[in-house]
Amino acid sequence: MAYPFDNFYELILFQAKKRKNKVALLVDNTKITYGDILEQVDNLAAYLSDKGVKEGDRVALFLRNSPEFIYSIFAVAKLGAILVPINTFLKEEELSYILENSESTFLIASTIYKKVVDNSLASILCSDILWEGEVGEEDGLQSFNEIVQPSTATDATEKTLGDIAVLIYTSGTTGKPKGAMLTYKNVLSNTESGKRTINVKSKDRAIVFLPMFHSFTFSIGVMLPLYVGASIVIIKSIQPFSNIFKQTLTKRVTLFFGIPDVYNALAKAKLPWYFMWFNKIRAFISGAAPLQPKTLDAMAKKFKRATLLEGYGLSEASPAVCMNTFKKQKVGSVGTALYGYKMKIVDEDMDEVPRGGIGDIIVNGDNVMQGYLNLPEATEETLVNGWLLTGDVGYMDDEGFLFIVDRKKDLIISKGINIYPREIEDVVDGFAGVGLSAVVGIFDEKSGEVPVVYIELAEDVQYLDEMALKKYMKEHLANYKIPKQIYIIDALPKNATGKILKRVLKDKLKNDTLT
Repeated sequence: MAYPFDNFYELILFQAKKRKNKVALLVDNTKITYGDILEQVDNLAAYLSDKGVKEGDRVALFLRNSPEFIYSIFAVAKLGAILVPINTFLKEEELSYILENSESTFLIASTIYKKVVDNSLASILCSDILWEGEVGEEDGLQSFNEIVQPSTATDATEKTLGDIAVLIYTSGTTGKPKGAMLTYKNVLSNTESGKRTINVKSKDRAIVFLPMFHSFTFSIGVMLPLYVGASIVIIKSIQPFSNIFKQTLTKRVTLFFGIPDVYNALAKAKLPWYFMWFNKIRAFISGAAPLQPKTLDAMAKKFKRATLLEGYGLSEASPAVCMNTFKKQKVGSVGTALYGYKMKIVDEDMDEVPRGGIGDIIVNGDNVMQGYLNLPEATEETLVNGWLLTGDVGYMDDEGFLFIVDRKKDLIISKGINIYPREIEDVVDGFAGVGLSAVVGIFDEKSGEVPVVYIELAEDVQYLDEMALKKYMKEHLANYKIPKQIYIIDALPKNATGKILKRVLKDKLKNDTLT
C-alpha cells in the first residue's frame, strides 16, 4: 500500500499548507485552523527540544481530550521522539509502571490529574512535566500557556514509515500492560484503510468524546479526520452527556465515533424532534466491544439517514482490522477485512480451517505492530510468520464476513466440551429487563468448569424474574450451556472503552466478595 506521508509531521505540514485557514478543531466556542495547529506544533517542538527531548526519546501523555493532545502528537513526531499515550483512568502505581517501562523522559499532563501525577513516580522518572489546563501562578508549574513563538525554528527530524511512532499499552488482561510498538506505517495504514471504508472526505466533521489515549480514538477518531483534512469536534468531558448531543447538532457533525455503551444509551434515549430532524450524522462508527443485536436494530429504526458500522480491532493492529460497509452489513458480524489487510481462521497448528469453521483469528497487513517493548518472548508468541495472533476465536462465512465467537482465554471447557460465553450472553441479553450480561467459567469438580452469569439490569428495572430467565435460557440453549448461577449486580466492571473486565468478576468470585 502506498502512503502520501512518511510520518505524522509531514501530514500536518501538508494539511497546513493546503488548508491553512480551514477550521480543523472545534472546542466549545473556539475554532482552530490547520495553520493554527502547525504554529502550535512548531512552538511545542521547539520548547521540548530546549528541554532536551531528542530523537528516540519517549514522551508520555496523561492528557484529557484537548487540542494540546493533538499538538503533542505532531510535535513529538517532528523531533523524532516516540509518543506514549497513557490511560487517564489509571492510578498512581499503574502510571508509574508505564512511565518506567516505556522509559519516558518527559510527561505532558492535564492539571485535572495532578493528584495522580504527584502521587506517582513521575517527578523522579521524568526530567520535566508540562501541564495542560488551569495553572495558578503560585504553583510554579510549566504550562502550555507559557509556550511562545521560538526565536529559532526547530528542524524536523526525518522519519520513515518503518520508524516507531507510538507505544500503545494494552489493557493488561493478563499480567502487566504491554507496550505495543506501532510504526508510522502501522497507524497510517489504518487511516488509509479507514478513509476508503468509511469514505471520509475533507468536508466531514467527526466528534471525539471517547478518550484520545485509546488506540481506536487515536487512529480512527483523531488521525483519520486530520489525514484527509476534515474537522474534529473535541469534547473534553462526557459529562453532561447531553452536551455531546448539543455539540453534534450545533457543530453539524457527520461522523460519530462511539462504543456499545453509548449506542445502547442512544438507542433508548428520547431525543428531541429537532435533533432527529436537523442532525447531519451519516455514519455511526462502533468499536472496542461487541454490539448487541437489539442495539443495532433499534439504531437502524431510529436513525434512518445514518448507518451504524460495527468494526473489530485490537491495539496490536493499530487497531482496526475489519468493518461492515455501507454497501453490505450482517447482523452479528464485525465485517470484512479493511483494505490491504488479510484475516484467517486457523486451528492449533496454524492451518486454515474451512469457511464456517470456528478457530483462532489471525491478521496480516501493514497495521500489525512490530512487537511488544522489551518482551521478545511475548512478541514471538503473538507474531508468527508475519501474522498477528489476536487471541480471539471466530469464524468467517463464504463472503469473508467475520463473526467473533469469544476471547480464547474466556473459553469454558466443561466435560471436554467448548462453551463460548458470548453465545450465552447474546441469549441472556435478549431477555426483558437485562441491560448487559457477562458469563465466566468457575471450577467444578465433576465438569472441570461450569458457566455462571452476572447481570446488570436495564435502566429503570428494579427486579428480574430469575425463574422466567432460566426457562427462557432452556428454550434457547443446550443444558450444558445454561449458567449454574445467576448473579445480579449494580454494574459490571468495565475499562475506559466499555469492555467488561471478566478477570475482575473471576477474582471477586474466588474471594467471595462480590455482592
